[in-house]
Amino acid sequence: MPTESTPAGQQQPATEAAVWAMRADEAARSVTRAFGRRLFFLPGTHIGIVCIPSRGFRSVFGPWHYWWQAHYVDCLVDTGRRELATRTKFDGDSRPSAGRLASRLVTTIRLRNFFRFVNDYYDDMAWLALSTLRLEQLAKETRKPGRRRNAYVQKSLTLQFDSASTDDLGGGTFWSTKRDFKNTPATAPAALYFARTDHRERAQALVNWLNSKLLHPQRGLYLDGLRIRNGEIVLEDAVYTYNQGPILGALLELGGEENLDRAAQLVEAIARELTVPGTQVIHGDGTGDGGLFTGILIRYLALAAKDQRLPEATRETAEVLVVSTAKAFWDGRWKADGDPQRPSVVFSPSPLRPATETYPTGTVVELSTQLQAWMALEAAATLAT
Repeated sequence: MPTESTPAGQQQPATEAAVWAMRADEAARSVTRAFGRRLFFLPGTHIGIVCIPSRGFRSVFGPWHYWWQAHYVDCLVDTGRRELATRTKFDGDSRPSAGRLASRLVTTIRLRNFFRFVNDYYDDMAWLALSTLRLEQLAKETRKPGRRRNAYVQKSLTLQFDSASTDDLGGGTFWSTKRDFKNTPATAPAALYFARTDHRERAQALVNWLNSKLLHPQRGLYLDGLRIRNGEIVLEDAVYTYNQGPILGALLELGGEENLDRAAQLVEAIARELTVPGTQVIHGDGTGDGGLFTGILIRYLALAAKDQRLPEATRETAEVLVVSTAKAFWDGRWKADGDPQRPSVVFSPSPLRPATETYPTGTVVELSTQLQAWMALEAAATLAT
């Protein structure tokens, strides 16, 4: 544990806040240095490559995962907020601030996405809209340029959410431009976005649809979605950890007795249903897209832990889930010891499995899994301040 000097020259443990900030900074440095790249060597650009070691031209022209990049923006905003509070750059004065990297990343997402922010998946766009909304707030507080671009992103994507949130299937938001599937992954972040941009009626309508169509009455968790297949409506009843996060955020953002009661019940359901048996650690969901799932849920549990409108017991439960999961990620990390082909710190996709087991020497490390641990550490850092 880091220490700090007293006037008498003795050493004493650093504060809990300092410990979590140090851990989050280390994750931020590891991800930005190892995965952050210029796009096509263009100056002023920044984007996360999908894996380390990179796969040559495949890393440039292959899948680049729009929604992973959106969460990369969110992680940088988290770090940027700590920079603002401490007036200290996470990676030293000679390197760009987290806010500057986030701004470059948003610009580069547009370049990589063929000079537009719109794509075929409404959930991807919702995540980017949420992260740029937070980036805009950070820009206001730091008085940095970029707000005009962020406003353009939001205007462009709001039109997409308006188009996708129809009366088909009784409400909700379509997942993709195929318009054959309305689900929690698209509807929940869209509801949260509408709530945060003062379109509260639209947000509440989406939340009501989720409550009526996809909330499991016994488990208290939200199911995946409703699919139109051969003219029939089919319930996709899978439960994913990350889906619970943005709906929890939307419930808190909207507030009111009914929404807050539902939020409290959801926190308890998460603790009961989505933890590793015998622990208070949220379970992992593997690699690929699943490598983000636990981190996303932890981000919104941290909001619940700090929300004074919720019962004390609910807040304590949320805090324990956040801190226990973040600590598990940290304890299971693997230091690469200067290996240029790996991040400086490797985090496991599964909180309770060590990274030496899930990512042994010679294996490819995915960006999604490292963003997930970074998210969890940032969430814990917010609770320690």
